[in-house]
Amino acid sequence: MKQKLQKTNFFSPAKVNLTLHVVGQHSNGLHLLDSLITFPLIGDTLSFSNAKQLKLSIVTDKKVSLTNDRDNLILKAAKIIDKEYLRDIILTKRLPISAGIGGGSANAAAIIRDAISLGYEVSSKNIRSLGADVMACLHSQPLRMRGTGEIIKPINIWPMTGSIILVNPGIPLETKKVFNALSKKKNRPMPERLPVFSNFKTLIDFIKTQRNDLENTAIDLEPIIEKVLIEIKHCKNCLISRMSGSGATCFGLFEKTEDAVKASYRIKDTFPDWWVVSSQISICKKYLKAIKKP
Repeated sequence: MKQKLQKTNFFSPAKVNLTLHVVGQHSNGLHLLDSLITFPLIGDTLSFSNAKQLKLSIVTDKKVSLTNDRDNLILKAAKIIDKEYLRDIILTKRLPISAGIGGGSANAAAIIRDAISLGYEVSSKNIRSLGADVMACLHSQPLRMRGTGEIIKPINIWPMTGSIILVNPGIPLETKKVFNALSKKKNRPMPERLPVFSNFKTLIDFIKTQRNDLENTAIDLEPIIEKVLIEIKHCKNCLISRMSGSGATCFGLFEKTEDAVKASYRIKDTFPDWWVVSSQISICKKYLKAIKKP
């Protein structure tokens, strides 16, 4: 039985592909992936309240733009749930769009969380219809994603320390465009058995041996991505810099929080038009839970 509609808030963290191996392609065109993913404390917030009809409002700043038209993934997610699921949704948008960090998928996952919190049932089939990343974003915890996004394996042992910076040069880059330009569709997967990530050094050492198979293709399409990677790499005590997903957002990993904060300030000062944020490398589960409003 569904609960009475209520006011809630959900946080939808960015999805960062620490590795992204393209290992094949289905006859239907979908690509097969093998990816190690984390979700930092960086993302959008969605607020929900009772309504007589489905409505979406968007609060943002000049560096992020988004429309609330019928193609918006938030509205698509809401419409697959139930005709009785009528909510007034306010999206506070902080993540750039078409940026390789799953902003749209994370917001769709927040819709699913809200619906489930109210007692609605949402099938795996319907969730998968929203795109490859939504199921992973429902977990929003460190995980390995394989296949076309349907094979999810949570990483139960994960470092308690470590920080990340995300940098986007303000250039949207469509995922489809990058995949279409990728010349080699079948590459080596990650090892079948991953290391036990009991500390941050083990995680860093592993990521350094892996790849993002879309990175060079994305750089060919948008050369500024290479500049972003270089700027991150040159930050003091940066352990690795790499592109996330299909770009153009890139990340840098740091052992100490203060080093990540200093790096983000340095890049912001040098490139004020870029989107730059820092955070702990993974979000705590408690931040994903619904916050009920009176």
